[in-house]
Amino acid sequence: MENKEIIRQLKLTASLMELHDENPFKLRSYTTAAFNLEKFQTPLELLPIEELDKIEGVGKSMAAHIREIVDKGVYGKLQELLDTTPPGIIELLKLQGFGAKKIRTLWLELDIKDETELMEACLTGKVAEMKGFGDKSQKSLIEAIEFLRLNRGKLLYVRAEEIYNTIEKKILEYCTRISPLGELRRKCEIVNQIEVLILCTDIISTFDKLIKLEDFEYDEVKSGPLTWKGIYKPTETRIVIHFTSEDKFISDQMLHTGSVSHLKALEKDGQLAIDRLRRETFKAESDIYDWLGLPEIPIELREGLFELKMARENKIPDLIKDDQLKGVLHNHSTYSDGRHTLKDMATYCKELGYQYLGITDHSKSAFFARGMSIEKVAEQHQEIDLLNKELAPFRIFKGIESDILFDGSLDYPDDILSSFDFIIASVHMILNMDEKKATERVIKAVTNPYTTMLGHPTGRLLLEREGYPLDHKAVIDACAKYKVAIEINANPHRLDLDWRWIQYALEKEVKLSINPDAHRKNGYHDMHYGLLAARKGGLTQQMNLNSLEVNEIEAYFKSNKVLIAK
Repeated sequence: MENKEIIRQLKLTASLMELHDENPFKLRSYTTAAFNLEKFQTPLELLPIEELDKIEGVGKSMAAHIREIVDKGVYGKLQELLDTTPPGIIELLKLQGFGAKKIRTLWLELDIKDETELMEACLTGKVAEMKGFGDKSQKSLIEAIEFLRLNRGKLLYVRAEEIYNTIEKKILEYCTRISPLGELRRKCEIVNQIEVLILCTDIISTFDKLIKLEDFEYDEVKSGPLTWKGIYKPTETRIVIHFTSEDKFISDQMLHTGSVSHLKALEKDGQLAIDRLRRETFKAESDIYDWLGLPEIPIELREGLFELKMARENKIPDLIKDDQLKGVLHNHSTYSDGRHTLKDMATYCKELGYQYLGITDHSKSAFFARGMSIEKVAEQHQEIDLLNKELAPFRIFKGIESDILFDGSLDYPDDILSSFDFIIASVHMILNMDEKKATERVIKAVTNPYTTMLGHPTGRLLLEREGYPLDHKAVIDACAKYKVAIEINANPHRLDLDWRWIQYALEKEVKLSINPDAHRKNGYHDMHYGLLAARKGGLTQQMNLNSLEVNEIEAYFKSNKVLIAK
């Protein structure tokens, strides 16, 4: 039982209690416990009640709930709430922008029990007529339902990777070789289903064994003689398992890896590579590209976008690698909403082998994240000076994640902005904007001479919240003009800038920066997901800002300050 599942159940309890209009003080105890447990690193399942009780914000009754979750999978209070709530209403709690109180009103006043009934009520104008809603809320509800439907069953790459690793362990004993396929192998940020290729000595026998596995639900109608389709029941994930022989492993691997548009574009003298892959055997995927007269295209790039043109011009980039990341430039500490102290963050960063840390706590307007007052900024800068002496040659750079205010200006007056080594400008509040307003707001921040980098450009949360609409070309053009780098936010829930815009940024000679947006020490490990997204977009070491050595990045920041002074 992972900590995040325990926390999920406590959060769900709080939402359902609010939905049923229960005591708000009791409700708050669940949200408080969930909040505090999110920064707790030790596996909760290993702790006895006596130890759980000592965790800040937990207490005896909550400790008992946690033990019950671990022992039984769900605890009594939550099960009671689930039993008295229509499943469709629970699903509606996922609608972005509509809390439990709004859902309760729709449920009780319109007798809405699921998303289909809610959509019908919206389309007939009933929601707009309700007190507290109106036309704008009704439109937002329709968009939220459509977003929920569009993304149902999809997985973040980070989750798909976890599930694949579990599945691999379960079926590895039945095969001699196994490989991920499709979106998972191409490292897509969103995965619709998990595809697997397996090699086994007896396909019929292995197929039969997989049908009987307890955690797998076989779909006989959708399956075929060499394709097992069904559901991985613990996570309700769609699974496709392709069976192959040893001589066809490479051919089948390539056939089921590239996107349809990539595969269809692979042809020579009117002969499709797909046809050769189906007929012939190959020892390596590079062999089929050799036949096409092309360099081998990296797996991440096989999307049918820019990679074929690059290959034909012999311009496939040397994609950025993990050991080429020299520092991390977007991170938070307990000075704002981080979980670990500045020293803890810096020490761990150094232990991981990085040369430098850019600390960028939230600015003063970010009250939701305990943004730093001007006095707190001065205090942090003093600590950074001391730590730089203690941890040398490792270096901490003084940064800030400055809120882009609604008019496009940055938090803090110029004399405070000038005290930082670098500034990441990000939008956090008032996200409900049309494309014109969002673009104008971001571009104004980019034109500010103190802006070093644009943070998570669209504010999206994958599978949770669409980003605000942005004219990406206009924003990237502005970044090129004003020499502002753009972040690839490595948090697997963001991965923003979207990798599909990396090529345009590179064409405009805009530097990118792979940043973890770490709010705790373990957050540094999200650099892995940012790296995958960067590679999908074709990023190279030369165009990645945090691939600079510590002395080079220091010179880069100083050169920006010289330009401001002019």
